[in-house]
Amino acid sequence: MIEMELVGVRVEFPGPAPIVLLRESNDRGLVLPIFIGNAEANAIDIFLRNDKPPRPMTHDLFVTALEETNTKVERVVVTEISEKTFFAEIHFETPEGVKTVSSRPSDAIALAVRMSSPIFAEEAVLNSAGHKIREENEENEEDVLADFRDFLDDVSPDDFS
Repeated sequence: MIEMELVGVRVEFPGPAPIVLLRESNDRGLVLPIFIGNAEANAIDIFLRNDKPPRPMTHDLFVTALEETNTKVERVVVTEISEKTFFAEIHFETPEGVKTVSSRPSDAIALAVRMSSPIFAEEAVLNSAGHKIREENEENEEDVLADFRDFLDDVSPDDFS
């Protein structure tokens, strides 16, 4: 299991499906692009832009419910890719112990960013769907996002087999 960082989400209408980009936190630096739904992309994007909707969105409401029940998101894990579909798990730390729930990666990531929880991916997922965007070790987030945009211009869901 490799720790990942959220690089960004691309939400452009009209256009290709929204995509979220995770990058390994290690020296290898593979990126994991995941196509997601419009609603989840919007939920992640709104939070990243620090926008405050007039009423809580679904993920915000869920975070409030978790906090009220003394439950935390311990971590989220992108566990597998099968037939171009990614799968994830949310590991909840509850008063009764750790509980694991299957989830779409987009919902898991939307919760993780709201609760400052770590995001991981299984090595097999990275071996199957991870991509190297830059050869050199580039730490400048603007450059990584520019490379991400270039990558998105050429990627399609069919690339994840």
